[in-house]
Amino acid sequence: MTSSIKNMRLISQDPLRGFGGIGEGMIIQTAPNGRRIMWLAHEGPPKNFTGVDVTDLKNPRVIVQTDLPHNKVRSNSLDLVGDILAVAYQTLGPKGLGDPGHGIKPAGIELFDVSVPENPRSIAFFDCSGPHSMGVHQLWFVDGRYIHFAGGAPDFVPRNRLDCQFYRCIDVANPTKPFEVGRWWLPGTREGDDAPPLPRHPKFDSGFRAHNTNVYPERPDRAYVAYLDGGMVILDISDMSRPKPVSQWNPSPPFNGFMHTVLPLIERDLLVISDECVRDGGEDWPKLTWLVDLRKEDNPVPIGTLPMPPVAEFAQRGGRFGSHNLHENRPGPSFRSETIIFSAIFNGGVRVYNIEDPLQPTEIAHFVPEAPKGSPAGAAQINDVYVDEQQIVYAADRFTGGLYILEADI
Repeated sequence: MTSSIKNMRLISQDPLRGFGGIGEGMIIQTAPNGRRIMWLAHEGPPKNFTGVDVTDLKNPRVIVQTDLPHNKVRSNSLDLVGDILAVAYQTLGPKGLGDPGHGIKPAGIELFDVSVPENPRSIAFFDCSGPHSMGVHQLWFVDGRYIHFAGGAPDFVPRNRLDCQFYRCIDVANPTKPFEVGRWWLPGTREGDDAPPLPRHPKFDSGFRAHNTNVYPERPDRAYVAYLDGGMVILDISDMSRPKPVSQWNPSPPFNGFMHTVLPLIERDLLVISDECVRDGGEDWPKLTWLVDLRKEDNPVPIGTLPMPPVAEFAQRGGRFGSHNLHENRPGPSFRSETIIFSAIFNGGVRVYNIEDPLQPTEIAHFVPEAPKGSPAGAAQINDVYVDEQQIVYAADRFTGGLYILEADI
C-alpha cells in the first residue's frame, strides 16, 4: 500500500525493537532533566508497555520495554499522572478476546512508580479477576485521585459472557492501597437485574460492556461512557458511590454497534463519538465518528458524521477500515481544542478535522503510512493517536509499525 499525506510531515518512526504492535494507551511524561517520555501500551503479548524518550523528536529512543507474565493477558490501556503510571490488564479466555478468562491472572490495574523511567517499580495491584471477568480493557487517570475504568469483578455475573465489563471507579489517593468507590452497569446485563435481557444485534453482537470511561476536570460530576452495543451513556457521578444515568444514545441497530469513545466538547455542548471497526475488509462498515448536539443533556441529538476516505478504495487495502480512536483532549502535556479533531482509523491512517461548523465538518490533514514491514494486515493499521501541547502528533500501529511522530500544518 502506498503512503498518502496532506498538511502533515513525518518527523520519525520507531519500530520499538521489533515489537511495534501498540494498543490504545499513549501518554507523555515530563521526566526529570526536561526529558519527555512517551509511554505506550502494547496490543498483546509478549510485551507489556514500552517507554520511548521523545525529547529529540527526530531520534526517539526506547529506554525500557517490559514483558507480560504469559500469553493469556494483554495491557491494552495505560495512563499517567506525575510519576504514577496505571496499566490495565485484560485476559484472553478460551474463545479469545471478549471471553472471560475464568480466573486467569493478572486481571486488573497495576500502578507503577516511573520517577526513574528506565526502572518502573510496581507499587500496587487492584485485582479484578474472577470466574466471569476478563479484567480491565481501558482506564482513565487524569486527576491523580481517581481511576475510572471498564472492567470486570469477581462478584459480577453477566447474563451473557460478552457483557462482563462495566464502569468502575477506584480511589488511588494512596497509590499503595487502591479501593473501589463506585460502579454502574447497563441494566439488564447482570444476572438478577430487574430489567429484562437486552436484545442482541442479529449479525454483529459485540456485547453490552463498557469501553472508554472519560471524566474531565471541567465536569468532574460526569462520566462519558462508551458502552459498545449499548451506545453511549452519560453518568452523573457527583456521588461516586451511586452513579446515575443522565442520558443514553445508541444508533445500533440499525448501525453495527461497538461504540468506542465519547469525547465531550464541553464549552460547545457537543459530543464527538466514535465507533470501532472490528472486522477486516469493511465487513462491518459503516463504522463512523458521530457529532452529537448536547445542548439538552438528557436528549442527545445526532447532527452529522466526520467525512471518511472512500470506502470502495480503503476497504480493499487490507485489515480494518473505519473509525476507532480519538485524541481525547486530556489534561497534561496534551493538545486541547473544541474545533480540531484528530482520529485514528486503521488503514485510513490519521485524519484531522475542523468542526468549527459542526453541520459541515471538513478534513484538513491526513497521514497514511506505507504498509509496515511484516504486518499481517498488509496495510497500516493506525490504532491510536495522541497530540501534545506543541501540536506534535504521535500515532501508533496495531501490528508492526510502532510509533510515528508527525508535525501537522493546520
